[in-house]
Amino acid sequence: MNDVGKILIAFGLLIALVGVVLVLVGRVPWLGRLPGDIHIQRGNWTFYFPLATSLLLSVVLTLLLYVLGRR
Repeated sequence: MNDVGKILIAFGLLIALVGVVLVLVGRVPWLGRLPGDIHIQRGNWTFYFPLATSLLLSVVLTLLLYVLGRR
C-alpha cells in the first residue's frame, strides 16, 4: 500500500506541474502560431489545428520521458 500512496502523490504533482505549464504557455507568443499550424477562416467560421505545435510538443515530451525513464 505504501507504493500506491507514492504513485498517487507523483501523479498529483505531475498534474499540478502540467497545470502550471498550461498557465505559463499562454505567455509564450510563438507557441500555437508555428509555421505548419493549419488556420482556415471563412466568414464567421474558423478552423484551427495546431499541427506543428502538436508535433513539437510530442517530440519534446517524448525526449523528456525517455531521459527520465532511463534512471
